[in-house]
Amino acid sequence: MTKYFRRSVLGFSVVGLTAAAAIFIVAMVALIMSVIIAGGSSTLTWEFLTAAPREGMTEGGIFPAIVGTALLVIIMSIAGVPVGAITAIYLHEYASSRSILARGIRFAVNTLAGVPAIVFGLFGLGFFVRFVGGGLDRVVSGGEVLKWGQPNILWASLTMALLTLPVVIVSVEEAMKAVPQELRAASYALGATKWQTIRKVVLPNSITGILTGAILAVSRGAGEVAPILFTGAAYFLPQLPTGLSDQFMELGYHVYIMSTQSTNVDATRGIQYATTLVLLLLTFVLNFSAIFLRSRARSARRG
Repeated sequence: MTKYFRRSVLGFSVVGLTAAAAIFIVAMVALIMSVIIAGGSSTLTWEFLTAAPREGMTEGGIFPAIVGTALLVIIMSIAGVPVGAITAIYLHEYASSRSILARGIRFAVNTLAGVPAIVFGLFGLGFFVRFVGGGLDRVVSGGEVLKWGQPNILWASLTMALLTLPVVIVSVEEAMKAVPQELRAASYALGATKWQTIRKVVLPNSITGILTGAILAVSRGAGEVAPILFTGAAYFLPQLPTGLSDQFMELGYHVYIMSTQSTNVDATRGIQYATTLVLLLLTFVLNFSAIFLRSRARSARRG
C-alpha cells in the first residue's frame, strides 16, 4: 500500500509540474502579446500597413518592410528546404553508418546548429557578397558595374537558408526514421528500386516532417536580424525591391533600428510595438499556411 501510495504521489507530482510549466509558458506568451498589442494597437492602422515610410521614420508606414520580410522568407525556404531534404535523404537512406562523408556531414550540421547568427552574417558578407557577387561582377562587366557584389535580398536569403539548414535536416531525417522498415521491405519485395521506394513510399510518409522543418525554418528565419545586417537589409528604402540584386527593408531590422538609433524613442515607441506586432502576425500567417498544407497532406495520406 505504501509503495502504491508513493507511486501515486510521484505520478501526481510529475503531472502537476508538467502542467504548471505549460501554464507558465502560455501565461508568458499571453503577457508578451498583451504588452505588444497594447503598445501598438493605436498605431496599427490601414495606412500604416500599406504606406511607405517617410523621411525621419516617424511618419508613413511599413509596407516595404512587410514585402521584404515575406520575400526573404519565401526565397530562403525555396533555397534551404530542398537542400536540407536532399541531405537528410542521403544521410538516412544512402549513407552507411561507417561512411566518413556521412560523419563529416553530421559533424558540419551539428556545428552549424551551434554557430551564432552574427557569424552567419559575416560569412554571407565575405562569401556571397564579396566572393560570389564580386566574381560575377568581374565576369559580367569587368568589375566596372557593382550589381551583385553588394548586399541584396538574394545573398541575405541564402545566408538565412544556411542558418536554418540544420533545423530542416534534423526534422526531415527524424520524419524518415519514423517510416516503418516494413514498408520499405514490401516495396523492395514488389520489385521497386531504392529510388522508387524513396519517392513512392518514404517521402509521401515523411511529408509532414518535411513541412515541419519548413515551419521551423520560417519561424527562425523571420525573426533573425543579425545575418541580414551585412547582407542586404536597408534602414530606409521606401521603394519595393524589383529584383534579386536590390536591397530591402525587413521588419526585424526595422524594429532594431527604431529602438537603438532613433533620436526620439518616445516618438517611435508606438511604431516599434506596431511593427513587432505585424512581424508576429506575418510569422503566424506563414506558419499557419505551412501547418494547413501539412494537415492537408496528412489527410490525403490517410484517405
